[in-house]
Amino acid sequence: MAAKAKRGSRNGIEWRTDTKGVTRYRGVLNTKTTGKANGPWCKSNAEAKAWRVKAQGEVASGVRRAGPSMTLRESWAQFIAGAQAGTIHDRTGKPYKPSTLRGYERAWKRIDPEIGAHRLDAIRRADLQALVDRWAADGVPAATIRNSLDPLRTLYRRAVQRDHVAVNPTTNLDIPRVSNMRERIAPREEAAALLAALSEGERVLWASAFYSGLRRGELRALKWSNVHLANAQHGPHIHVRESWDDKEGRDTPKTVAGVRRVPLIPQLHALLREHKLATGRAGSDLVFGRSATEPFTPSTVRNRALAAWKSANEKQAKKLGRALREDEALRPITLHEARHTFASLMIAAGCNAKALSVVMGHAAISITFDRYGKLMPGGEAEVGRLLGLYLDDATAPDGDIVALRLG
Repeated sequence: MAAKAKRGSRNGIEWRTDTKGVTRYRGVLNTKTTGKANGPWCKSNAEAKAWRVKAQGEVASGVRRAGPSMTLRESWAQFIAGAQAGTIHDRTGKPYKPSTLRGYERAWKRIDPEIGAHRLDAIRRADLQALVDRWAADGVPAATIRNSLDPLRTLYRRAVQRDHVAVNPTTNLDIPRVSNMRERIAPREEAAALLAALSEGERVLWASAFYSGLRRGELRALKWSNVHLANAQHGPHIHVRESWDDKEGRDTPKTVAGVRRVPLIPQLHALLREHKLATGRAGSDLVFGRSATEPFTPSTVRNRALAAWKSANEKQAKKLGRALREDEALRPITLHEARHTFASLMIAAGCNAKALSVVMGHAAISITFDRYGKLMPGGEAEVGRLLGLYLDDATAPDGDIVALRLG
């Protein structure tokens, strides 16, 4: 006759024995601060007691608080359903962008098999650090590791705000530095040469990336009503208001700061004016669309540019009667890298970091410094030299010297 399953509890420890005679134990905590909380099932009574002692210490120190008894997987399901329905907002108080949620869902597929079944309040920083270390040891790219943690950061930020947990375990993790990313930036002369090799129809699009820094989605959604070739109040500018998402269609820019005015430099102003006359579009028509209402296809734009640059290299090689050296040939670039080139040109022209951050549409100036700080003039030695000169010249008007570089 098969043995019957048994269960019981004593002194805060629950136990159960299955039909095969295997016994498991778990600690139970029930206080006014936390309500009832169950620990994980353990192989021994000692392990269950150790969990209970640890949990009691967390209650005493304020680390463990009352909260819903749910797993990370359940918490995630609740969050993603609310975010997709528009009832759960991001930190700015606005609905999550569909592209952001798609990125979260891709990242969650890596998180869920690892710790999805664990309770929200049972995860510790050490647990996540061990996971990060294992991924790094397995050769997972640093950027992938960082992105994979994004859903957890969002879940725990909400949990802390709602007093479900007292400590956010995703903070202060030792995450591998993303050091293998090399964004291509074309110098001023090379950017001009790349544009010159393109047909007139293609040149204006790439020039807009090189000389206005719009994101690819923003270029795809740009309407003539937002291109102000003449404006008495703000001067000629592009008013970035929308972006194009492959699945959702027309959408708001990537961040709140993405809604911005970008000044039109004379070189781009002339190209856009000619392009408008050539296409005959206006108002709500797309500036660079396949038609007045259909956005351009990135792969088509890319392939046309590659063909033009290849053709230009072949013509130059034929003219010289030899193969081009690496420094002589036009090197292909992407629209995203053209945006980075715009930032480098702005810095070389003397634009200060705050203005650059605004024109690029960065959510915070820290992003600008992280990405482009190395391109900015005025390193530590130069700053010290400027300050020394300023202090030595007691007769100089305030700010005259420091403004040379720190403006």
